[in-house]
Amino acid sequence: MDISTQSTQSPLPTPQPPPTEQRRAARGATRPGDRIFLGLSRGSGILLLVIMAAIAVFLTYRAVLAISEDEGNFLTTFEWNTNTVPPVFGIAVLAFGTIVSSIIAMVIAVPIAVAIALFLTHYAPRRLRGPIAYVIDLLAAVPSIVYGLWGAMVLVPHLTGLFGWLDAYLGWTGIFSWEGGAPRSMFTVGILLAIMILPIITNVSREVFRQVPQMHEEAALALGATRWEVIRMAVIPFGRSGVISASMLGLGRALGETMAVATVLSPDFIIHGSLLNPGGGTFAQNIASKFSEATEFGRDALIASGLVLFVITLLVNGAARAIIARRKEYSGANA
Repeated sequence: MDISTQSTQSPLPTPQPPPTEQRRAARGATRPGDRIFLGLSRGSGILLLVIMAAIAVFLTYRAVLAISEDEGNFLTTFEWNTNTVPPVFGIAVLAFGTIVSSIIAMVIAVPIAVAIALFLTHYAPRRLRGPIAYVIDLLAAVPSIVYGLWGAMVLVPHLTGLFGWLDAYLGWTGIFSWEGGAPRSMFTVGILLAIMILPIITNVSREVFRQVPQMHEEAALALGATRWEVIRMAVIPFGRSGVISASMLGLGRALGETMAVATVLSPDFIIHGSLLNPGGGTFAQNIASKFSEATEFGRDALIASGLVLFVITLLVNGAARAIIARRKEYSGANA
């Protein structure tokens, strides 16, 4: 075949503009409404970052003013006295109580919440799903102070039997030994926090499990899997990232809960080896109970403890995002 004929029949492809030019052309071709929405969404994201940065700067500035006057070690001191000269205060007890009570709440709430979500999406009759979901939504709407009053007047008096049982059978561990007295301990706080975060984790997990592709479940059933095997092999892997996100939302509320904890806890600045003995404290409870009567320096000290809680919350959320992003099988698209 002639070269000229071949060139006529097979013209060279038209050169495409570079990707940057394509993006510019697409951006210029968007409608005014799209540009407005893009600007609003971008501005909202920037505004959120600015607010977070402003909060961090404010907390850091006030915290530095207080910590510079502290005679002890702010991170390890087992005392909170800002009225002495020189002042001595630290967050060791507060950090321990906040983390321990949140862990107890998560250990209790997460398995129960996931089980309730699976029951509502795969086991419950249709006539029961609506009423049960409605009750769970109502639990999420109950104010914190109401939970605190219920915990102080109903939960605390009825925990003596449980504390006695734990002391009788698990007291040898030291963690569950009980010396008597009102059960206003970190374990009580953990139970109350578990009840408070249960609706959050349940609702988010339920919505995630409802998004599982029907074809995945039908394929597992076609291969002879039982209902539990379908849940274990198809539902839970698909919703794992959603359950982690729901757990982090619940943990965020547990870390920052104030009034309910202040109502049921008998605070002190001692780290008790047993979870059942009264005492302990959390960041939010300490700030709420001391802020109104604190001096200007005392408020700076409380703000310094708030900065630590702020950092812990950021680290927890960052760790959750890292866990989800580290393994591809946590993504529902790969389930």
